[in-house]
Order: sequence, then structure tokens, then C-alpha cells
Amino acid sequence: MLLDKTVLERVNTFKHLEYPLEAIQLFRNISDNNLGVIRHLIQECEIVRARAGQTVLDASSAGSRLYIVLSGALGVTMLNEDGNHLENTITQYLPGECVGEISVLDEEIHSATVSAIQDSMLLVIESGIVWQLIDESNGVARNLLQLLSFRIRAANAQIRSRKKVGEFYRQLSMVDGLTGLHNRAWLNQQLPSLIQAALGSNQPLSIVMVDLDHFKRFNDTYGHLRGDDALQAAAKVLNSGLRPTDFAARYGGEEMLVILPDTDLPAASIVAERLCQRLRSAPVFTDSDKPLPHITGSFGVATLQEGEDFQKLLDRADSALYFAKQSGRNQVACAPVLNRTN
Repeated sequence: MLLDKTVLERVNTFKHLEYPLEAIQLFRNISDNNLGVIRHLIQECEIVRARAGQTVLDASSAGSRLYIVLSGALGVTMLNEDGNHLENTITQYLPGECVGEISVLDEEIHSATVSAIQDSMLLVIESGIVWQLIDESNGVARNLLQLLSFRIRAANAQIRSRKKVGEFYRQLSMVDGLTGLHNRAWLNQQLPSLIQAALGSNQPLSIVMVDLDHFKRFNDTYGHLRGDDALQAAAKVLNSGLRPTDFAARYGGEEMLVILPDTDLPAASIVAERLCQRLRSAPVFTDSDKPLPHITGSFGVATLQEGEDFQKLLDRADSALYFAKQSGRNQVACAPVLNRTN
């Protein structure tokens, strides 16, 4: 069966979904009383599923609804003034973020194509409900103003200097908004180049794939906001334990990837062991009324082999990661060195 690119599958309504409102950026830092009003207003709003590759919004869509990402990820490709899609301008929107807010407010068509990067669950809020939320809650209005402030500042900068803003958006689109690490788009662009440079100069290059152990259990126990804290804590561990010439990226979900140029397998293994130890001792939060949980990670290390490409290197690191998880997690496993031809 062919995938319908425009019709999104209706799954349920928000009242049937146990999802914390505080995990949605539009509803953060709002009093409990107002959260009750908000939940009442959106309880009949639809939850839809967007399959990977499906279009959520495009230039032919009227500004009649707001989409909030509950799970998965959306990608936004901006249009230039001629109406053509710009290359290398994909911005990712992750759980808790929203798209379509400007078009809801000004009732104009969308200036971007929004599609699902992966299977995603979306909360759909019709424009009339959006306006009711603004009328009923100063917190919603404040959060929306903060979001629009960013959009307006970016638009003004684009007017002043299209070249500078183009670079700004390019850099912004390469950074994961939650952890501050490079994102998957950056990884897909830069890692192949780093591999080619290493092969061309006959220098070693290693990668470390990291997966936070039992992350779903952590989210279920402490909530999605604490899950965000855990991801940020892990990202800080990686960034603080690397050299200026190394790189760290969010590979997806609770998976992260470290790139170690000029590093062979024994040295990369030492780095991974150090990061593993630091991760297990990093507190996620320090609230006095809560225990002090720690997070651990499984680490898979692989070193670039002669004739190896981007995907093969990732596959070997992923296999090593799988072995570390199967062996009990909270440890490092290294992919074997392949035989070289002389």
C-alpha cells in the first residue's frame, strides 16, 4: 500500500493520553490552576500519527491549526522568495516543540514544508482553541510571545543580512536544541568528510556510540522533564571529557555519538571507559525531596578500517554497543579490528 503523503491518521483525543502538559514548551511554568483549564480546553483535540516522510504542513495549507510534537520529530524546510525549497535548511522539531504558530496568528499560508522525519505523534490544536488558550492563560500568551520573539528576531536578521542569517540557520539546524550537541543532520554531513580525510591521510579515526541504559524506565519513573535533564547531564559528561578536536552528536533519542579523530582503538577504548565512569557518577538532579538517581550508559567503540565507509563504521559501532548491552550494560565493548590487506 502506498503511503498517503497528506492524510494523517487520527489516533485518539488528548483526554485519552497520559502526557504531562509541562513537557510541552507552550505550557511550561504555568500554575496548576491554569494547567487544569488548559487540559480542559484541549481534551477533545485530536492526536494524529504522521508516518516518516508524510507532509504535515506545506505552502498550500491554511493557517488554521497548531501542531505540537509529542513523539518523533518533524523537519522544516524553508522556502526562498521565489517559492523554491532551500537546500540544507532543515530544522528539526522534537517532542514538546510546536509548528504552525505564526500562520495561526496571522492566518496566512505557511512559508515552509513541514514533514515527519520519523514516525511521529502530534497534538493538533485548532486556531479557535489556540485563541481560547491565550485568553484563559497569561502563561500561554507569555510562552507564545517568547517563541514569536525568536521567530521575529530571526526574520529581522534575515532582512538585514540574508547571507548572515543563512549561516545562522545553517548552524542552528546542525545543533540539537535540547542537549546542545551536534544533531543527526550535522553528523550525516560531517562524518563522511572526516572519514574521507582520515583515509586520505592514513590517520586513525574512532567513534563511540553511547546509549543511556533503561532510559524508558527512567522516563516512566521520573517523568519526561527529568528525562530531558538526564539527556542534558549525559551531554555535559561527553562534552567535558573530550578534546577540542573531538566531536559529540545526538544520534537519536537517548543515543549519542562521539567522534575521535587521530585516535586508534586502544586510545578510543580508554576514552570510552573514562566517559562511562563519569556518566555513572553524574547526578541528574539534586532536589532535596527526591533521591539522587544516576544514569549509566552502554558504549560501543569502533575504529575506521581501510576501505570502510560511513555506514559500515556506524554498523560496527552499533554491533559493539549491542554486545555491551547484552553483557549487562554500563560498560564498554569494542568492535574487533578487521584484517587488513598488505
